[in-house]
Amino acid sequence: MLLLDAALKRLIHQGTLTLTEANGRQRVYGTATPGWPDLGLRLADKGVPGKIARNPSLGFAEAYMDQRVEIEGGDIMDFIGFVRRNNPWDSGRDLDNPGLFARARLAVIGRINRINARSASRRNVAHHYDIDDRLYDLFLDSNRQYSCAYWAEGVTSLEEAQIAKMNHIAAKLALTPRTRVLDIGCGWGGLAIHLHKISGAKVHGISLSKEQVGYARAWAQREGVSDGVTFELIDYRDVVGKFDRIVSIGMFEHVGTRNFPEYFRQCHNLLDPDGVMLVHTIGRAAPPAVTDDFTRKYIFPGGYIPSLSEMVAAVEPNKLMIADCEVLRRHYAPTLRAWFDRCVAQHARIVELFDEKFYRMWLFYLAGAATGFEHATLVNFQLQLVRNRDAVPITRDYIQAAETQYTAQSSAGQPVVARQRDAAHA
Repeated sequence: MLLLDAALKRLIHQGTLTLTEANGRQRVYGTATPGWPDLGLRLADKGVPGKIARNPSLGFAEAYMDQRVEIEGGDIMDFIGFVRRNNPWDSGRDLDNPGLFARARLAVIGRINRINARSASRRNVAHHYDIDDRLYDLFLDSNRQYSCAYWAEGVTSLEEAQIAKMNHIAAKLALTPRTRVLDIGCGWGGLAIHLHKISGAKVHGISLSKEQVGYARAWAQREGVSDGVTFELIDYRDVVGKFDRIVSIGMFEHVGTRNFPEYFRQCHNLLDPDGVMLVHTIGRAAPPAVTDDFTRKYIFPGGYIPSLSEMVAAVEPNKLMIADCEVLRRHYAPTLRAWFDRCVAQHARIVELFDEKFYRMWLFYLAGAATGFEHATLVNFQLQLVRNRDAVPITRDYIQAAETQYTAQSSAGQPVVARQRDAAHA
């Protein structure tokens, strides 16, 4: 308890946190402050403080999952946001050099857990994406976009924001009906089908998830676009041929730092000399770090969030020029909060499909991610890459013009994909 007490004294300054120990003793941290919450944290047994103190990230998460801690006066989103808001990354506080232990952990654990060797890639993907497919029906939008949405001005719903994201990406790809597109990590196929419908481009999606590829093929067939949109279960390293465009959304986080150079070398070789590539990934607005223990164990084994410096270092030797770089600082937070709210609304259904422990694990994951974009170092990078510096116009006007056109099409109900649910998922 001494370690947990010291940690909470250091972390909580504004607002109050009332900690209730298993024996009923209460401790209060922080100071009541207008605009800040007053929350409670109740510990179910005397072993919880030690569990949290030994490994705060994993220990608290597992205690929450096992109902050994309960949040009072709010939910897990409120609690994690409260702690992170008290300790924002961009607070302007003086920088401290990491200690010897922290540097050693980064060097050793980081090197081990970011390898993501080819033999483990399929297993890591299946861990997250090949679970019961019905889960994703409960909280994703109708286009099944499981990545950061784009909350353009006037966009208020998750559905609108995800269409805006796809249109934003399509505009940067400068598509035509003759364009051949490779979608690396195609998910359930929503982006590939959308790109084809709004532009006529031929899109080939690839994934290591059997569930996703099967779903995407069936979806394309239902939409009557199988002649223009195809899907394949294959590793990106095994793809052959040439493509006018390459798009990769939310897949780079699974590549592994050791494979960054190979990834961009392969993309260079697959990309037509006048081609354009768009990489959309979660990133760090900070130097390289390690994946936290909870995420690595329960959510994305083998996953790693890159710093921009790591990406650029892998791009440069492979003769790919960064033609455009956009940092989406806030867009993922409202996306994740929308998913969180939908999961809360589907509590009973998620417990029916899995159990209460899984439900609480999933909420912890979404809450941690959302607040990471609000108060920690998480952002989204969109890198537009070319082999030929003249592959796209020298100003960004074409992006806005195409995006405006696609948005008008979407608003008018013209070719914009809407997923039809399988009867089995109804």
